[in-house]
Amino acid sequence: MSYQISVKFSKIIAMAAVVLLVAQAQAISPEALGQGIPSLAPMLEQVTPAVVSIRVSKAVRTSGRGSEQMGRPYATGAGSGVIVDAAAGLIITNHHVVAGASRITVRLVDERALEATLLGSDPGTDVALLQVEAKDLIEIAFADVSTVAVGDYVVAIGNPFGIGQTVTSGIVSALGRAGINNENYEDFIQTDAAINLGNSGGALVDMEGNLIGINTAIISGSGGSNGIGFAVPTDMVMSVMEHLKRDGEVRRGLLGVAIADATLDIVAALEVDVDHGAVVTSVMPDSAAEKAGVQLSDVIVEIDGKQVRGSRQLRNMVGLMRQDQLVELVLYRNGIRESVQARIGGSSGQAITGNSATSIINEF
Repeated sequence: MSYQISVKFSKIIAMAAVVLLVAQAQAISPEALGQGIPSLAPMLEQVTPAVVSIRVSKAVRTSGRGSEQMGRPYATGAGSGVIVDAAAGLIITNHHVVAGASRITVRLVDERALEATLLGSDPGTDVALLQVEAKDLIEIAFADVSTVAVGDYVVAIGNPFGIGQTVTSGIVSALGRAGINNENYEDFIQTDAAINLGNSGGALVDMEGNLIGINTAIISGSGGSNGIGFAVPTDMVMSVMEHLKRDGEVRRGLLGVAIADATLDIVAALEVDVDHGAVVTSVMPDSAAEKAGVQLSDVIVEIDGKQVRGSRQLRNMVGLMRQDQLVELVLYRNGIRESVQARIGGSSGQAITGNSATSIINEF
């Protein structure tokens, strides 16, 4: 008798477990569940509240008699943003989304509309920092972008064409993309996840829902997604955000050198055994580099313990450092590895970029 009761009790437990499993997986059909088909829904449920829609108003210049009496007209635009600090109400978006805006309104997924204050903006990286006052905000976690690899699955979240929050997926197509605007500081993550007008400032996240980049630009002949989108990586975003919180702008440092990529031909001519780095082609008088003892034909391979792959990366790194910051440069001179210390100088203007026949040359 006790054996029969035990069997019946076991069957009841088994049936309860099946019911519980079905309840937990009710968003996915039993057939799909049986085939092991995954869903992004659980991750997105946690992440999407941290991505906001942005509406901006900008004054439009007009000409003609009587225009002043009729009032100044305004144009509106739409974009996206990402909550990065819920307690402080900090939101990251693109500079081009909010540039020239007289009013910025942020709309959350719970339909709350909040007036935002522009704390600072940097056209060089196309990053801007907003602040709102609100309770119960949800922030996004930052990924370690150094672990991101080509082929990783990613999800883009934003407000395309102003229609409301939209999610698309794809992969990381390339890393370290640059050259869209040679005057800017670029190190883009390229993705084929659909990014359209209005997605600017939105999130590019990994499969764990961690932020790897801020969607910024596309290459398209029609204005819509063509499978070539670009995001500012989070390491650059975090550096810019610290500048904007402190100063409201990025006060770029100046090392005082002109450089070129360390190509195979150049390192062979210099008899240096390296496969990466930036070659110093000139040193500005009385600059931080000259004071540190940097010389013509030095090949800089590290700065503050971080590998320098080429001239553009070095320019990006120095451009995001604080003025008067002390840094260690590792370089090769006459085939010998050396290290020198330099104090980043101040600069009243942007770094200068030009083109040469074989490589990009930067003065910074």
